[in-house]
Amino acid sequence: MNITTICLGVVAVLQGVLIMMLAIRESRAKQAALRQEVLQKQLEQLQQRQQNSQQEIMESIQTQLTQLGGVFLHAQRNAAADQNQNLTVISNTLTQQLSGLETRFQTLEMTSEQKLDNLRRTMEAQLTAIQQKNQQKLEELRVTVDEKLQQTLQDRLSHSFQLVSDQLEQVYKGLGEMQTLAVSVGDLKKVLSNVKTRGMVGEIQLGAILEDILTQDQYERNVAVNPQSKCVVEFAVRLPSQGQQPIYLPIDAKFPSDAYYQLQQAYDSADAHQVQKAAQALTQRLRQFARDIHDKYIAPPATTDFAILFLPFEGLYAEAVNRGLIESLQRDFHVMLAGPSTMAALLNSLQLGLKTLTIQRRSSEVWSILAAVKTEFGKFAAGLQQTQLRLNQAHDELERLVTTRTRMIQRSLKSVEEIDPVQAADLLKTANPPQEGHLSELTD
Repeated sequence: MNITTICLGVVAVLQGVLIMMLAIRESRAKQAALRQEVLQKQLEQLQQRQQNSQQEIMESIQTQLTQLGGVFLHAQRNAAADQNQNLTVISNTLTQQLSGLETRFQTLEMTSEQKLDNLRRTMEAQLTAIQQKNQQKLEELRVTVDEKLQQTLQDRLSHSFQLVSDQLEQVYKGLGEMQTLAVSVGDLKKVLSNVKTRGMVGEIQLGAILEDILTQDQYERNVAVNPQSKCVVEFAVRLPSQGQQPIYLPIDAKFPSDAYYQLQQAYDSADAHQVQKAAQALTQRLRQFARDIHDKYIAPPATTDFAILFLPFEGLYAEAVNRGLIESLQRDFHVMLAGPSTMAALLNSLQLGLKTLTIQRRSSEVWSILAAVKTEFGKFAAGLQQTQLRLNQAHDELERLVTTRTRMIQRSLKSVEEIDPVQAADLLKTANPPQEGHLSELTD
């Protein structure tokens, strides 16, 4: 049972009581009217009787006029006195009866007003108690929601501050690493002046790129890919084949630091002749590297019909591109040039091709996994929909409780007048409180 039904029931009871009081008042009025009519009829009958008596007396007087003149006059006077006395008695009786009816009606009206006033006070006390109970529960609900929101906000702020602290700590570590790197730049220059060390730098960088992109079983280190030669290439990517043996893609790292350093010095000197001479020397070195890779490591069908020459610095790779070595080396020696970024892109493309080939070979297993994933995703979507529906229902119930029911109670109590707070407190102490079951139904 909701508050609207209770309010409507109370209003119906009040209407019934008012109708009953009006009916009692009308009944009393009708009874008084009937009594007045009866008295009026009696008065008319008395008047009729008086007229009849007068008529008889007149007839008697007319017949005995000569004989009973004196007697008639005396009798007429006595009849007039009796008539006046009877009319006076009747008038007094009617006045007393009307006064009694008026007194009883006033007493009934006062009793009805007192009962209605007591009923109104009782209903006001009950409705006030119900409203206070609802406000208390709404306050408890608001406090709970505020606590949860505050806790959630604090958790998110703590998490955000923790992330900021971690990132600042990483920045500080990065600054320390940059300082350490700046200190080590001079040592690196000294290390790169050695030919063997230069080759190791390129090999280490190439190994790091391969390790980041490919798995351990997708490439090999220091492998002899040419069956007719014992020359060992630094790295070789394993490509799947129709037979048992894989096909190798040779990758060799080279770093002509002396030629590249001379070219940079020529650029700094702004001497076109020196720049041209250093560029030709760099081009000859790179073509010699490509020729060696072609002769030592390209041996189809054991290997692919091309190999990759890795240059460990982007500046060196850019000079090779500007000199047109990409097309010439690929055309003359079937060797592709690659810098660090180009090598990563090439390996990513190769990794994608290997994954595509693997997926094609295991298509049935992939389709089974996709079917299972689709089934689980359907269950997950259904669960999400149910959760969203429950959240919407909870939100609607809270909105209806906060707005609709409160407004309905306020609208129902709009016509009720407020009393002094002290009197209200006394009434709430003396009035009978509503039963616990009714309050639980109202709050539910």
